[in-house]
Amino acid sequence: MDDFLVRASLAGIGVAIAAGPLGCFVVWRRMAYFGDTLAHSALLGVALGFLFGTAPTLGTMATGIGVAMLLVWLQQKEDWSSDTLLGLLSHTTLAGGLIAITFIQGIRIDLIAYLFGDILAVSDTDVAWTWAGAILVSGVVALLWRPLVALTVNKDMAMAEGIAGRSIELAFVVLIAVVVAISMKVVGILLITAMLIIPPATARHLARTPEQMALIAILVGCIAVALGLTGSYRWDIPAGPAIVLAAAALFAGGMASGLISNLTSKRRQPIAPAQR
Repeated sequence: MDDFLVRASLAGIGVAIAAGPLGCFVVWRRMAYFGDTLAHSALLGVALGFLFGTAPTLGTMATGIGVAMLLVWLQQKEDWSSDTLLGLLSHTTLAGGLIAITFIQGIRIDLIAYLFGDILAVSDTDVAWTWAGAILVSGVVALLWRPLVALTVNKDMAMAEGIAGRSIELAFVVLIAVVVAISMKVVGILLITAMLIIPPATARHLARTPEQMALIAILVGCIAVALGLTGSYRWDIPAGPAIVLAAAALFAGGMASGLISNLTSKRRQPIAPAQR
């Protein structure tokens, strides 16, 4: 394999490892719009990173964490629905990022690469950032797995049992911001949420326990990366969108296999005496 394909594969696998388990909670909690909001704020983070002379990944991470904490604070203080606040922050940060980019002088920014990803151009530094974020996210999710599951199933009961709900919820949204930051170069700002949703949604049809769903989501994400990179290399198509389409194809395949399995099991069921 060429060096750029090795780096792209490593970056994609790192994102799949980080996004799979965390995406399970996004699916269970129906927080897809929240992921979109943090993804849109990533563009503002990129612009701020360039303006202050820091790495775009650090700028994206800081902005995402700031937006996540602001959202949690607004939900507690203001009498607005969550979708209204998410829409407000999502479009405000996206517009702010587009405006901030115009003030950057002397640096040429490939806006398309940030919007739709440029995984084939990742550097060794990008791979290192991706794996550092993946290890951090995976470690924290492993530590908080049981409390997060308990809060997802029944928040009031979990808090009554002594689980620090607010602290864990805040850690959860910060982890999503980290995943958004490390996924930016792989699938792009506009498609980041797909890696948080599609692999776990595919795994949901195949798993019987939450832990199985997390592991299968990682596997589905890795397969989608492999298929997307292969398609991009052979047919000269954008790698980020190709990875997302591969993940969607795996989801469709999982749905089809589930329907076939249900039909087959129904046909094999014995006929009750009353129906004979």
